[in-house]
Amino acid sequence: MPASGVSAAAIAARLSDVGLPARVEEHVRYASVQAEVPESLSADLWREVLEVVAEADRFGLLATSLNDRTLWAVVHKAVPTTGDVGGPSYQR
Repeated sequence: MPASGVSAAAIAARLSDVGLPARVEEHVRYASVQAEVPESLSADLWREVLEVVAEADRFGLLATSLNDRTLWAVVHKAVPTTGDVGGPSYQR
């Protein structure tokens, strides 16, 4: 598993520890974590949740008019420093 996946899994585990079961998805350039947030989350739990997602490269909260709230976090994959960075069709 890439380092981004390990970091995302650690974030998901910590969110689950505070009562927000989370799921991790691997993408081409990043790993993402998502968790549903209940309406009745205490201020103390919000502080803990924010400490956890602050370890990600980006994070946010998607809220809908149906009172659904999804917390998300993204951990970017490392860009290779050598080799064929531009890909097979890259021209100089």
